Amino acid sequence: MSPSLPERDREVCWHPYTQHALDTEPLPVVGAKGAWLELADGTKRLDAIASWWANLHGHGRPEFVEAMRDQAQQLDHIMFAGFTHEPGVALAEQVLEIAPDSLTKVFYSDNGSTAVEVALKAAYQTWVRRGEPARTVFLALNGAYHGDTFGAMAVGEPEPFFAEFSPFLFHVVHVEPTAESLREALDDLEGRVAGFILEPLVQGAAGMCMHSVQFLQDARRICNERNIFLIADEVMTGFGRTGKVFACDHAGISPDLMCLAKGLTGGIFPLSATLVSEEIYQAFLDDERAKAFFHGHTFSGHPIGCAVGLASLKVLKEENTPALLDHIGQRIEKGLQAALTWGGVKEIRRCGGIVALELDLNNITGDDNSGEEGADEGGYLAPVGERLRQACRENQQVLLRPLGHIMYAMPPSCVTDEECDLIASAILGVVQSVLE
Repeated sequence: MSPSLPERDREVCWHPYTQHALDTEPLPVVGAKGAWLELADGTKRLDAIASWWANLHGHGRPEFVEAMRDQAQQLDHIMFAGFTHEPGVALAEQVLEIAPDSLTKVFYSDNGSTAVEVALKAAYQTWVRRGEPARTVFLALNGAYHGDTFGAMAVGEPEPFFAEFSPFLFHVVHVEPTAESLREALDDLEGRVAGFILEPLVQGAAGMCMHSVQFLQDARRICNERNIFLIADEVMTGFGRTGKVFACDHAGISPDLMCLAKGLTGGIFPLSATLVSEEIYQAFLDDERAKAFFHGHTFSGHPIGCAVGLASLKVLKEENTPALLDHIGQRIEKGLQAALTWGGVKEIRRCGGIVALELDLNNITGDDNSGEEGADEGGYLAPVGERLRQACRENQQVLLRPLGHIMYAMPPSCVTDEECDLIASAILGVVQSVLE
């Protein structure tokens, strides 16, 4: 008998964020349509997490397949250094049209981490161009996650992912999402801060932690007062996830730099963009070639990715994707309300189409929450997370993936009310199995 796909996988593949000593059987996916994934055994599971928060409109949209095919036939790839092409220019034009007014230029890369790297490098080098190289410190939020490349790791929370890399990471000060905490850090670092990076409204990997619109407005005002750059990492929150096109739109603020990926192509092609203000772009214009922004990727501005991005933006506008996602979030949130009467549930929170249910670790029996380093206060390594993961895996209808002691849903915009109810029911079932 021929080996199964998981068996073949075990011989050759090393998966992201996977402890292979524990997670020995990846789910074999052979197809996807709409919100549903088809497994090798013929069963289907509802993709309630949008394939790592990326799939925006649903899998297998024919207009996206057509956009890829047509663009590949005309121009499959060309370097974006010294060359240009219609889909790259058109996508930049349309993204800037819907982005905050402060942003005037688009720098393409290929994923969220690289979009963050571009923002960090551009922010710091702008200070260097201004003759202030001592501004080497960045501020970020406690619990931040901005990607896995070195600059992105530096501005992320060290535990549990990045602490071992600390000898290689630059100086970052983490703050709480309050005006007081931000001001205090800036007072302590007077004249040394290059910028403040944050995930606006929702901190994804931190457990879908949510902060207020007021804090975004405060952060923008304080950054203006202190003359430092505000970087909005909208890799996850962008393109409707929070109920508006961008999370910054809720607060009516314009960042100096904005990082985009995931939903930029509807979540089906690796493409990202860093949007910058004219002020930052102008800092690199000079008669000396050496003062250019020396950063790039082989597949920057990939024509096929840009073509898919244009198709995704068309759907976003025609279907009003932000409103669809907001309705989906409301429906799932309503379906989870019964859990608030359970002793082991701390709270349910929502922002647009993102819904999270947090367990109360103080009221979960049969769990030692001090068994692993960094797990005593919950988080990604909370032991109850392993029980949730197993329960999620056993669910035969809905694909869910906990963040430590937090269950969440972030499905694509194509899910129906009935599918929303199915997602809520699946989350309740998983949580109840752990609380029993």
